[in-house]
Amino acid sequence: MARSLKVGIIGATGYGGGELVRLLSRHPAVTIAALQGRDRDNEPIGRSHPHLGATGHVVAAALPDGLDAVFLGLPHGAAAAIVPDLLAKGVTVVDLGPDFRLRAAVDYPRWYRFEHPRPDLLAAAVYGLPELHRAELVALRDASIRIIASPGCYATAAILSLAPLARAGLIGDLVVDSKSGVSGAGRDPKADLQFGEVNESVKAYGIGGHRHVAEIEQELGAVAGSAMPPVDFLPHLIPMTRGILSAAHVRPSRPVTQVELDDLYATAYAGERFVEVVADPPATKHVTGSNTFRVHVSLDDRTGRVLVIGVLDNLVKGAAGQAIQAFNVAFDLPEAGGLEQLPLAP
Repeated sequence: MARSLKVGIIGATGYGGGELVRLLSRHPAVTIAALQGRDRDNEPIGRSHPHLGATGHVVAAALPDGLDAVFLGLPHGAAAAIVPDLLAKGVTVVDLGPDFRLRAAVDYPRWYRFEHPRPDLLAAAVYGLPELHRAELVALRDASIRIIASPGCYATAAILSLAPLARAGLIGDLVVDSKSGVSGAGRDPKADLQFGEVNESVKAYGIGGHRHVAEIEQELGAVAGSAMPPVDFLPHLIPMTRGILSAAHVRPSRPVTQVELDDLYATAYAGERFVEVVADPPATKHVTGSNTFRVHVSLDDRTGRVLVIGVLDNLVKGAAGQAIQAFNVAFDLPEAGGLEQLPLAP
């Protein structure tokens, strides 16, 4: 008999939760046993997500016992309050929020404006970027505490774009310029996200310290094996629904050639199912609806700078898809389980 894991989703009515339902509904080794949403009880999922109505799932007020894993799609600070109870039941937690991404508790007041209630659990959490933390995810199979901290969308794009350079010690200084569609801001109504505000406009925000900077510096520093120079990161909101384009401008620590860069990226991502190193600059539309990350690296011979352009779907590889990918590794399932769909076009 085929293996079937019972999973629950808390925060199923948001954009990330909807993507989890969509993808896990087609996962060959998963049964969605429960959905939970804010102020919802016995409500068909189709009321929150009409495109998922045919799944027949219902959003309830509580989760049943006997779950193998629970995916959390909650605002920052909310997951940390409920994770200890889930762990006490022997459940594997996959948190799509930031509550367990940072290793140091002292970083939470600075970046997320709350004191972490369970700093003792941070060391047990595995940063759920399989391309860099596959061995740690595998080790969760035998761990008594199982927390997967799924990375942020901007952070994923920047880290995967720059990890090969960081590992080679080639990052001298760094500017990351990113653009995101409005779904990355969540589903709650906000005045600055109305159509009339976003359409035909591009807006920079998070100036002077977007929250994902902490993850980017933490993970690139771990890859490099030493402290990284501070990351100058500037995100922009653009008038599209899905997608992130990250453009990283790097002053290398020594002169490099295009051939060296090509070899570096080809070697770093050889065999990675969901990372594609491409010869031409990619567009967000190339990956929409998929768990694929596309990256292009080029050397500007005139300035000596390295430009790395990466694209992903912020709701899939930047959120739900990546969480499922990490879950698959932790449960010894095929890594692409539930994630085989090709990008959508046009």
